[in-house]
Amino acid sequence: MHALGIDIGGTGIKAAPVDLDTGTFVADRVKIATPHPAVPDAVAKVVHRLVETFSWSGPTGITFPGVVTNGVTRTAANLNPAWIGLDARAMLAKAAGQEVRLLNDADAAGVAEMTFGAGKGEPGTVHMVTFGTGIGSALFVDGVLVPNTEFGHLEIRGKDAEERASERAKTAQDMSWKHWARNVNEYLEHIEALLSPQLIIVGGGISRQSDKFLPLLTGLHARVVPAAMHNDAGIAGAAMAAHPGSAAPVRAGAGANANPDLGAAIGATGRTGTLGDQGPPGFPDPGLPE
Repeated sequence: MHALGIDIGGTGIKAAPVDLDTGTFVADRVKIATPHPAVPDAVAKVVHRLVETFSWSGPTGITFPGVVTNGVTRTAANLNPAWIGLDARAMLAKAAGQEVRLLNDADAAGVAEMTFGAGKGEPGTVHMVTFGTGIGSALFVDGVLVPNTEFGHLEIRGKDAEERASERAKTAQDMSWKHWARNVNEYLEHIEALLSPQLIIVGGGISRQSDKFLPLLTGLHARVVPAAMHNDAGIAGAAMAAHPGSAAPVRAGAGANANPDLGAAIGATGRTGTLGDQGPPGFPDPGLPE
């Protein structure tokens, strides 16, 4: 079972078809630079190009770097204000030439890691953080996603955390690994104070260099590990959201999600009943059209 995942980021838009049983790509990933300014029409054209590149006509999921509720983008800190309040799902579906599912980028990455990567089988509270153009966050409680947390915008020392601890901040301010690790450490201390996670998964492209900064982190109670899927998790998670009939998301995390038999009774919102458009356990409703 395959689906196309498209991951919209502040600097690049990436896509690949994904095998939903393994989380692996079935064709080489394609990346196109994010247009500047990243207005909706310009981004939609890139989405169209990516769909055409793979000659794709099957299930398609798209991530967005901001809050997404019922297909409407509510924030757009690292793109363009024109996205705020937009029915982005409808616009991107038109660009893709088919219906799509749209969800927060870090949430998608987190579900992929909880299913196939560093969070597989982890009970309790797990926090995934992605360091890139900004800071993304995904929170899981017994494998169930709490959507749209956006903890990258916590205020630390009078600034958004991502202005001090994102990968972009490291590059723009020419920070050494030691300096940047101190900022990351302080950010994660705030996360621990709020959430007390047992596990923190560090994702984003910079996670490929985790050996340069994770050993510098001190004083944290949670286990801190690099993402197993690195910067590909968002694509995989987008594809998983596109095909709620897949068995893959049912395996995400632990607790209720670890038992597929509970899927019909406990959805991502905790309500009882059938899943319907809520998708499989571990996913909120990213806004599938009726």
